[in-house]
Amino acid sequence: MKVAVLGAGIIGVTSAYQLAKAGHEVVVIDRQTGPALETSFANAGEVSFGYCSPWAAPGIPQKALKWIFMKHAPLILRPKFDPAMLAWMTRMLANCTSERYALNKSRMLRLSDYSRHALATLRDETGIAYDERMRGTLQLFRTQAQVDASAKDVKALAADGIPYEVLDRDGCIRCEPALGHVREKIVGGLLTPNDETGDCFKFTNALSRKAEELGVRFSYGTKINGLDVEAGRVKGVLTDSGRVAADAVVVALGSYSPLLVKPFGIKLPVYPVKGYSLTVPIIDATRSPESTVMDETYKIAITRLGDRIRVGGMAEISGYTNDLGQARRRTLEHSVTDLFPGGDVAKASFWSGLRPMTPDGTPVIGPTKVAGLYLNTGHGTLGWTMSTGSALVISDLVSGRRSEIDAAGLAISRYTSVKSAKQQDMIFPSRIF
Repeated sequence: MKVAVLGAGIIGVTSAYQLAKAGHEVVVIDRQTGPALETSFANAGEVSFGYCSPWAAPGIPQKALKWIFMKHAPLILRPKFDPAMLAWMTRMLANCTSERYALNKSRMLRLSDYSRHALATLRDETGIAYDERMRGTLQLFRTQAQVDASAKDVKALAADGIPYEVLDRDGCIRCEPALGHVREKIVGGLLTPNDETGDCFKFTNALSRKAEELGVRFSYGTKINGLDVEAGRVKGVLTDSGRVAADAVVVALGSYSPLLVKPFGIKLPVYPVKGYSLTVPIIDATRSPESTVMDETYKIAITRLGDRIRVGGMAEISGYTNDLGQARRRTLEHSVTDLFPGGDVAKASFWSGLRPMTPDGTPVIGPTKVAGLYLNTGHGTLGWTMSTGSALVISDLVSGRRSEIDAAGLAISRYTSVKSAKQQDMIFPSRIF
């Protein structure tokens, strides 16, 4: 079968690799000059199989009001007249209940744990290197209130059999020795030991080369103008270089996916939420992290990538904008220097990317009402984490095989099916759009 994968980020490249392994003839189409040059370029570096939660959670609306007045706020809202933004925010707020949080987190943990095994297998079969470390994620709490609030996450981890450790101050320092220099600033933490770290850009580029060895063709510098759909079935992709025939098309365009499928009546609730990062050269390893530390106060991840520290986080809801606000840089610098002053922030590179977020946190993976058209998008901050598992799921679906995990609740049908929330396939009525 001829399969066109749209997008050469981490999701598109992993999908192409697995589809080629399944025996398909695969072409990847992307407007950039190479793989992983947009949202996958300089993300936080976390591969967070255990630290995996929807942003829509109980208490978030109240926290959001407080964050508005914080100097170093983890959430920045720049409202504009944008019906898609309003619809997405409405749906996200509707997910901020205990019942929906538990449902969404369970879905996400199921997919991320599948990805954990898939990444290990892929690493063994390819031997690729990407500044990888397997030392876990430490969710760091500066206040007792944060410790208390983590109980819901502990409950969800336990329910899904995900390993975790609740740590006191000394336990955090044993896990991350550099925190001994700032012990008075921390109260406790939650460690998910199976989490990993790595450079997503390096990984994606290395895997794209392995995909080429399997016969995948990459068409870079190619603008996608639309889809060729006849009688309810996709027939190909329309580009500025001509039509590309395909028996199946996998849309992995991140935040831009909704724009491509909208003309066919597919209402995909994915919206860009901008994140920022710094990449800081290490000058003192004794005051630098060993793995990933998630600063819960600022929602910022501080990750060791070889001889660099990647500092990533924040959520800016401002539409399709990629400007670099200096206030955001100051927040990243504040978090990392407050805990790990072992890097030279003056020489750091500053970056932003558009995370493709769904209102319930779970990505959209599966078929659409257009025959042969599939979605693999909406992974938000967890594209790197969920990529390998998502690629296997989409490869199985395209190939007509049953997925190794329960894929219920992953497809776009969960937003339109007339079922109860307990049946896991209807979160909101489509009329909200």
